[in-house]
Amino acid sequence: MNDLQKLFSDFITSSGFSGKLTLDEKLSKHSTFKIGGTTEIFYEPVLFDHLIKTLAFCRSNNIKFYVIGGGSNIVFPDETFHGVTITTTGISAITKTQIDEHRMLVKCESGTTMSAFVQFCTDNELSGAEQFAGLPGTIGGALYMNARCFEKSISELFKSARYLDLDDFTLNEHGYMDRDWDYKVSPFQNSSKIIGNATFELSIEKGKKAQIADACKIFIGERVSKGHFKYPSAGSVFRNNHSFGAPCGKLIDECGLKGTTIGGAQIAPFHGNFIINTGNATAKDVKDLVNLAVNTVREKKGFSLVPEIIFL
Repeated sequence: MNDLQKLFSDFITSSGFSGKLTLDEKLSKHSTFKIGGTTEIFYEPVLFDHLIKTLAFCRSNNIKFYVIGGGSNIVFPDETFHGVTITTTGISAITKTQIDEHRMLVKCESGTTMSAFVQFCTDNELSGAEQFAGLPGTIGGALYMNARCFEKSISELFKSARYLDLDDFTLNEHGYMDRDWDYKVSPFQNSSKIIGNATFELSIEKGKKAQIADACKIFIGERVSKGHFKYPSAGSVFRNNHSFGAPCGKLIDECGLKGTTIGGAQIAPFHGNFIINTGNATAKDVKDLVNLAVNTVREKKGFSLVPEIIFL
């Protein structure tokens, strides 16, 4: 145990925080890409308040930190991270509040998995989240990216969120405003906001649990048929620009890039907008493939691809 690890471990112990603390943790275990080096400290708090106090401790002691969700849209670095990686996955309570006979509010803590959210809605006969069945990651990550599945964005359900502003360490509420959202764009991107919880509005469909569950199965089946779960990946690599007239996967395919391999990373032969880990991919392999696709499509199609995956 080095000095940083001892300092942080002593802080967690003396604070009486619950949660899971591990040292020299492989980040590849916490990424759907299965890529990443080691982080000196990996911490999973179970209360948002503990996360806030942990971040304050890191700030006051000049300790570098990442805050992540489910790692479904992230490419971790290959090198060792000399700092603290904090995941929200242990902060995952879900509650509901009925508005009227037709509408229900569902509040999810940021580490709630999308699968748990969809299952909660299904169990409570709530409709509106079916398109997100099978989507990996957490509520916080989905909101950050404004996740879009089968022509539906998570912002269409969003009502409000509670977040920590790292600039002044204050807790704030952010209500829905149309101008804040766009295709794969949210007010949480490029900001210092750490989402604590989010509230969504769903439709009450009494007696229709079976139909909601069947709809979820259909969307999961669509993901399976498109190869979403064949290999470790982060799903779509680039944001589609509908005004250009063709999705990114089609542009990449027309440029002859499907199946292109660099190291252990490959532009999926079954989907031009997927990069997959064929077994031993590194972050550099993925980044090199991204750059190759960006440069080739720009040269041949005159279109600039915009990555949606995040290289930490």
